[in-house]
Amino acid sequence: MDNMTLLVISFALAMDAFAVAAMIGIQLPQFDLRDILRVAFHFGFFQSLNTIIGWCAGLAVRPMIDAFDHWIAFLLLLVIGGRMIYEAFSDQTECSERDRSRGLHLIALSIATSIDALAVGLSFSVLNVSIWIPAVVIGIVALLLSMVGFQLGHSFGCRVPLGKYSDILGGVVLIVIGIHILSEHGVFIGFF
Repeated sequence: MDNMTLLVISFALAMDAFAVAAMIGIQLPQFDLRDILRVAFHFGFFQSLNTIIGWCAGLAVRPMIDAFDHWIAFLLLLVIGGRMIYEAFSDQTECSERDRSRGLHLIALSIATSIDALAVGLSFSVLNVSIWIPAVVIGIVALLLSMVGFQLGHSFGCRVPLGKYSDILGGVVLIVIGIHILSEHGVFIGFF
């Protein structure tokens, strides 16, 4: 996997974390650097962890699916991207006073925003991609975008629906990457 593809996947995966961090930034009237770092660390850590867990799960099934692994990767990315786009249009962001930057709320949000990383890790495994560098890059990108989202959310408040646009962009990017995987395996040769 080339570096540009890895970065694009990392940014696409981090869109959920970006949107949720923006929501947290909107909801906190006052915060300090520790709040931003706590939220960003959780999102980055869980993105990396779930990517590794998905990759490990894929190792068990890779020998059985070698002949059609690119189709599995495509379908996983299509479903994840489609779900992100669907949720962007169905979610209603509300401004509330609940602090989601601590405790069980933060852990639940970290897990929820990193579920997609499980499927991407599984895709990496079936495509026989080493996981260690991608997991670190995915985690760092999620951490950095979470910090940006938190700051933007706090700066713009409820005036701009950042989450909706970032989820749409992330979903489209994941679907395009899935199509690219199929094209690398020669699926579209007969169509053009």
